[in-house]
This record gives sequence, C-alpha cells and structure tokens, in this order.
Amino acid sequence: MKKIGILSDTHSYWDDRYVQYFAECDEIWHAGDIGNEAVLDRLCAIGPTVRAVYGNADGGNLRLRLKATEIFTVEGVKVVLTHIGGHPGKYAPGMRDRLLLSQPKVMVCGHSHILQVVNDRALGVLVVNPGAAGRQGWQRVRTLLTLTLDAGTVKHCQVIELGDDKHNPQGGIID
Repeated sequence: MKKIGILSDTHSYWDDRYVQYFAECDEIWHAGDIGNEAVLDRLCAIGPTVRAVYGNADGGNLRLRLKATEIFTVEGVKVVLTHIGGHPGKYAPGMRDRLLLSQPKVMVCGHSHILQVVNDRALGVLVVNPGAAGRQGWQRVRTLLTLTLDAGTVKHCQVIELGDDKHNPQGGIID
C-alpha cells in the first residue's frame, strides 16, 4: 500500500503546506507547469520518490530533467502522468489513443487548473486532475490530492483545499 500526493500547476510558487500534506506520502506526483527547478528540488526533499513531467509553461532546464509523459506502475496500478491530458469526452489530441494502447488504471494530468476526479468507464481509467497548487491562473481555491494505491486498486482519494491566498497566504514565489 502506498499513499500518493498529487499536485500540478505550481508555476514557481511554493506553499509550506505541501510539506505538511505530503510528509507521509510514499510518492509525490507533479503533473507539470512546475515553474522552476527549485520547486521540484523542494518536493524531492519531502519524500523518497517524486515523479514529475514538464508542462507547456516549463522551460529548458525542467525539459532537460523531465519527460512530457511518464508511464509507470505502482502497487499494481498502471499510471499515465502528463500535463495536457484532457478529460473523458474531450481528451487532448492523441491522448485517447495513448490510453487505449497503454491501458492504465489512472491518468493524472494538469493544465486546466480545474480539479477533477472522474471515472471514464468506456476506457476503464480514473482521470485525475488535482487542480492548481500555485497562484498563477484563474482558480479561486488552490488544491492538492492524495490517494492510496493498494494491490491494483485506487482507494481513499482526498481533496485538499489550500484556500484563497488573499485570506490565507502561506507561501511565495521561489527562485
């Protein structure tokens, strides 16, 4: 059994509560638009395993360190991690075919800044978008997710609301 912390779209923003919510996670997954290497390095300092992909707003150094898409298996659960994935009924170009080919149980993506956890019954995949953990964008509430993977199943998905920065500032842009 492994607990997974999931975030996306930090856009160079660091919130100290990432440590609080992910400290007990076995893995942390970042679905792109990280912003800079400092955010990635700080995530790596939290837990033993960090899996991340670059997003459309990520620059050269992150693109050298990371891939656009990762496909891996944890606790018997096959996962596709990407930045622009879309959602059931409106997948990004080529994503539906990739899901049909790789047959994951979970697809994690970011980009839209819209929190979404939905089961695509036609493809047999749980589509997870953790929303946006950073301040850049139109989202009103910054969010993270945790879930547990155990013996081929996904359990205990939890949405974590970080709140509105105007009333609850907890972090800042890091270089």
